[in-house]
Amino acid sequence: MIAVIPGDRVTADAELLTVPEVMARLKISRSTVYDLIRTRQLASIAIGRARRIPAHALTALVHHHLEEAA
Repeated sequence: MIAVIPGDRVTADAELLTVPEVMARLKISRSTVYDLIRTRQLASIAIGRARRIPAHALTALVHHHLEEAA
C-alpha cells in the first residue's frame, strides 16, 4: 500500500483508514469526521472517489487535542 503524507513524502507502510474506521476508533459521527477533514484538522487523501485517512494523521489529531486540553 502506498500513502501520500503531508510534505510530499511517500511511504509504502502507512496504514490508510476509511471514514467508518475513523468513526469507530474515535466514536464520532460521519459528519464530524468530514468536518475535521474539511477544516484540515485531519489529513486525508482521495483515491478516486474514496477518502482515506493515514493512521499517523489520526494519531496526530489525538495528540494535538490532548496537548490543547492540558
